[in-house]
Amino acid sequence: MAVKSLSIRIEEDMLHKLHVVADYDGRSANSQILILIRDCIEEYEKKNGKIELGKK
Repeated sequence: MAVKSLSIRIEEDMLHKLHVVADYDGRSANSQILILIRDCIEEYEKKNGKIELGKK
């Protein structure tokens, strides 16, 4: 699977809080964001069914 890069805009306070949460769990901010995204997708698929991806 290809790994892609994504840039986001985030308020400074929110970024600092994200680092606190990630550090508490022994993760990098990037890893913490990936977990949050994964959890969001899993929750969506529970409610709406599996997301089928076509070949690109």
